[in-house]
Amino acid sequence: MRGVFADRVLTVPNVLSVLRLLGVPLFLWLLLIERADGWAFALLIASGVTDFLDGKLARLLDQSSRLGALLDPFVDRLYLVTTLAAFVIRGLMPWWVAAILVGRDLVLTATLSVYKRRELPPPEVIYLGKAATFALMSALPWLLAGEMDWAAAGFGRAFGAALLIWGTAVYVWTGVLYTGRAIAVARAIPAVGHRAA
Repeated sequence: MRGVFADRVLTVPNVLSVLRLLGVPLFLWLLLIERADGWAFALLIASGVTDFLDGKLARLLDQSSRLGALLDPFVDRLYLVTTLAAFVIRGLMPWWVAAILVGRDLVLTATLSVYKRRELPPPEVIYLGKAATFALMSALPWLLAGEMDWAAAGFGRAFGAALLIWGTAVYVWTGVLYTGRAIAVARAIPAVGHRAA
């Protein structure tokens, strides 16, 4: 029955999310301290695979939960922000690209108050935004692969840069769309405390 696991904590998707969370400091240690780019690359790939799996398994096993609904996007954002910071520190990415990506998320986080004050759910996810996130999360391993000592290093750098440029452009564009939706809601629907009696 759907909803049986709504309050469950120990579910397969939640375990995967926790493993990804534990992988964040390990990734930073591998990339910044040990400079073990191959292992850092493998961990990034594993994180992407488990991110894909936890959502699929939540639906397949009917193990969606309130904790998972909060934990999964939190780990996604944490991984993205820490990876961007680490890439900037290592010189693998311009600082301003990371600033644009993080700034977009900060702006959208601020717009959520528009919906909260009107007791409305957050806006529906734009499919193009998912595609942009996928492109960005795919770009990072390829950029890292471009730093490794192997035959396809040149391809990794070029392909990673192309994905980064495309993903950033679409990510910003969807941010504009989300912000536009929030402004439209703010203009059309008064906040709960300001509604006429």
